[in-house]
Amino acid sequence: MNQQVPPDLSFRDEAGKTVRLGDYFGKKPVVLSLVYFNCPFMCTEVLNGELRALQGISLTLGKDYEAVTVSFDPKDRPPEAALKSRIYTGMYGRPAAGGGWHFLTGDQQSITALTDAVGFHYAYDPPSAQFAHATAIMILTPQGRIARYFYGVQYPSRDVRLGLVEASEGTIGSPTDAALLFCYHYDPLTGKYGMVIANVMRIAGVITILVLGIFLWVMFRREKYGLISPQVLRSAATRDAMSAAMRGRKT
Repeated sequence: MNQQVPPDLSFRDEAGKTVRLGDYFGKKPVVLSLVYFNCPFMCTEVLNGELRALQGISLTLGKDYEAVTVSFDPKDRPPEAALKSRIYTGMYGRPAAGGGWHFLTGDQQSITALTDAVGFHYAYDPPSAQFAHATAIMILTPQGRIARYFYGVQYPSRDVRLGLVEASEGTIGSPTDAALLFCYHYDPLTGKYGMVIANVMRIAGVITILVLGIFLWVMFRREKYGLISPQVLRSAATRDAMSAAMRGRKT
């Protein structure tokens, strides 16, 4: 958490152009995912889970935040990256996404520097010709620091949205997000947002006091300006008379 991702690491984008990771930093938070493009199973699940999470939030990829997917297999090349880009930006289905989700490949030196910086572990298994690897996506601040990890292959849209809003330091999001962040805090052990009971109780207490205060204010105004109806007064007088009669019988 808060580790700086090296901005000078060099990769190739889906068009084969040499880029630096820092090219995607500066103004917007970034969703970072690490996969390899010829993965037969888990990497597809990671990207599918990321896609569902991004589709489920109203923030727009390319406009409010960036997504960067980097292959940790040095054998992957720009054509494979371009294919993944077409598939996932196409399924995302919003016009601004075309320039917002970037698929990168690189050499082993850059890959190792990136995976070490973010704490991503993987190992090549020769018998299966596949990688054993972690599954997660990460949220980076606009400056390229790690703000949030979301583990597994399913990432709740609410959590991803709150992670992006927090990473942006308030430059994106709505008042509703600010209210949710008061009630929900990120737990780095679980990689999820959980409700903060103390803050919820504070909000409930404030609402209770406001409702009670409004009720008392209305009642005082009704009494002051004689707005209590005669029927209510007669009912109160009848109850008082009955109470007095009952007390007289007891004595």
